[in-house]
Amino acid sequence: MTGGTYRMDCTALREEIRTYLGLAPPGSPPAFQVLEEEECEGYSRFLISYGGSEGDEIPAYLLLPQGSGPFPGVLIHHQHNGERHLGKSEVVGLAGDFLQAFGPALAQRGFAVLAPDSICFEDRRPNRQGTVPDGDNDFFQHYNEMCYRLLRGSTLMKKVLDDANIGFNLLKNHPLVDEARIGVLGHSYGGNTAIFQMALNTELAFGCASGAACTYGQKMRAGTGLEMALVIPGFSARYELTDLVKCAAPRPFLLVSATEDKYSLDAHIIEAEARKTYAQLGAADRLVHHRYGGGHALTEERFWNIISWLVDTARGPTSP
Repeated sequence: MTGGTYRMDCTALREEIRTYLGLAPPGSPPAFQVLEEEECEGYSRFLISYGGSEGDEIPAYLLLPQGSGPFPGVLIHHQHNGERHLGKSEVVGLAGDFLQAFGPALAQRGFAVLAPDSICFEDRRPNRQGTVPDGDNDFFQHYNEMCYRLLRGSTLMKKVLDDANIGFNLLKNHPLVDEARIGVLGHSYGGNTAIFQMALNTELAFGCASGAACTYGQKMRAGTGLEMALVIPGFSARYELTDLVKCAAPRPFLLVSATEDKYSLDAHIIEAEARKTYAQLGAADRLVHHRYGGGHALTEERFWNIISWLVDTARGPTSP
């Protein structure tokens, strides 16, 4: 099979999955409102708000390095960890696990960072905003967001990705951001979002998904729970996570997994299959897989290796 044929197949597959999910077409650049501003070491942190895909508001932190740009950009999707009271604040180091605070580390290295709350997290919870948990309400409201969409013939993944692409569009059109050097990053739940968005938004120049590369087949065989946005009727009968990673080719993509992490257990198999597509496009070295011993949680080693890879990738060419 030629590289040209492979490119055609990936393009067709990508469009088929987009249509299956019913993703919204690209819209106009979203306007945003600055709610707070604070000067930090090497960057400015802005609390902003902009419109979501269903007329709702998306709170986010925007980190801008010192200088005049244009800067590479990265959209960071936060983790889940059963802590729906934590979202954007954990990414920027204001709450939660410091090993999730990718935002400041990247902003201090010259990246413009956008870290939004995903639906039903932190300030997008219907009953309580902020970083204080709300007991069972946090779970059931998230569960309802999934169920109600399924009843209407839609999915939570469509909502998550439509909102994610609005965030990308905001970064792309910011005057200090280099639109040709915008990537996506996420761990766990954020890694799931990063895989889907990297596959289906070809304007993203690079991506990293940590603790998320695991096939539906592996999860179902092992009885591993599915994050709610992954519940897409009929999806696993037609597609796999491997297909999504293939659709990221030929752009640089880092998969981070661990040998005892049930959420990235067969990442090496995904890598091997997807690398065939990358190789057909002359970009085999652009699919990178870092596999560690240990479990799901990030370690300092993984954290800093992700930072280093993003810095190196943003400085180099992002297309063959």
